Formats: sequence, C-alpha cells, structure tokens
Amino acid sequence: MTAYFFSDTAALTGRTLRHVTRSMDTIITTVITPVAMMLMFVYVFGGAIDTGSVSYLNYMLPGILLMTIASGISYTAYRLFTDVKSGIFERFQSMPIARSGVLWAHVVTSLVANLIALVLVVGVAVLMGFRSGAGVSAWLAVAGILFLFTLALTWLAVIPGLAASSVEGAGAFAYPLIFLPFVSSAFVPTRTMPGPVRWFADHQPVTSIVNTIRNLFARKPVGDDIWTALAWCLGILVVAYVFAMAAYRRKIS
Repeated sequence: MTAYFFSDTAALTGRTLRHVTRSMDTIITTVITPVAMMLMFVYVFGGAIDTGSVSYLNYMLPGILLMTIASGISYTAYRLFTDVKSGIFERFQSMPIARSGVLWAHVVTSLVANLIALVLVVGVAVLMGFRSGAGVSAWLAVAGILFLFTLALTWLAVIPGLAASSVEGAGAFAYPLIFLPFVSSAFVPTRTMPGPVRWFADHQPVTSIVNTIRNLFARKPVGDDIWTALAWCLGILVVAYVFAMAAYRRKIS
C-alpha cells in the first residue's frame, strides 16, 4: 500500500505540476505583490523606520517571504476547488489509486510552486542590496522553517479548497494570512505599537518566525523564538491536517 501511495502521489503530482508550468502567471502573480510591497517599503517608507544598524531591506525580508507563501497557497485552494468542481475526484475514486494521493499531489505542488516564488523574491532582494553573512547551516535552518510554514498553510488551504462553494471563497481565506505580517515585527519593531496591538503582535505566529529568520540571516542567537516558531508551525500543521482529512472524507463519502 505504501509503495502504491508514493507512486500514485508522484503521478498525480506530475499532473498538477504540469498545470502550474503551463500557467506560470500564477507564480508571477504570487511574486508581484510581495515584490511590490518590498519596493514600496524600502524606497518609500524605509527611511522613516529606525531598525538600528540593520538595513531596512534585511530587516523586512523575512516578513516578505512569509507574505509570498501566504499569497501562493491561495492558488493551492483554487486548484483544489477546480478539481473538485470538475468531477475529477469522482473519476479518481473509480480508479485503483491511493485516495489520499490526490490531496498530497496538491500539497507537493504547492511546496514546489512556493519554492520557485521564494527563490524569485530572494533574487529580487539580492538585486536591491540584500546581503547575509549566514553560513550553510543557517540557510538550511531558514529553508526548513519556510518549508514547515508552507506545509502548514498548504494543509490549511486544503480545507477551503474542499469546502468552499465558489472560487472566490476558496481563495479569500488567504487574505488575512497575507496581511498578518503587518501586525507583527515584520515591518516595524513591536515596541512602537500601542499596548493591545503590541501584545497581539508579540504573541501571534508571524513574529516568532520572522524574528528567527532575521536572526539567522544576521548570524545572531535565535533564543526562544525558534522553539515558539516551530511550535506554531507544527501546531497549525497538525490541526489543519486533521480538519483537511475530515473535510476530504466528507467530500468523498
């Protein structure tokens, strides 16, 4: 059964990846918003924000990377919703394939598409002047955190992809996730925020993830932020996976 699961998932992933490669505008659209925000914040607002000895581009890039992921997973929900409405799930049910492979194919495709988008955004940041003295281990740690965050949000995207009644509903859930970095340490230090807003910013998932990636890039100690970031990512992943599989079982029952 395990062998069939992996082979079936690989075949189905090839199918969904072909959809992405034939329509690269989805990846381009995913990249445009974060890059536009990066350009605006660095060249318009950056001079007014005090980030100490750290360049503002280096300071805010981790938040931009999380925005890129949040923007990208909305297309995961859209692709899944399209498959549901086209009746492809019913056709797959009549075939001797691993049923969960259908969902995992969309998840793997999301990971690949978001990886491409992240590389493009980092490339633009390098052209704008982003530099990091981080070593290989730090870069691998950043990649691991971004991978885990993408995986968690992708399984979260599966839920509206299966349950939404319209295309707009399938993708709309991502909007709060895209704007969540604005109420965090992603663009300004939380110490400048009013009391209740600062409390929320300090205790929501994005702040710990952003702080961890920023310190890794700057070769600074990550402290407890990395454990908080991992706890948030794993917690969201487990809860989203449970609810996504429950939604899938209801959909195919």
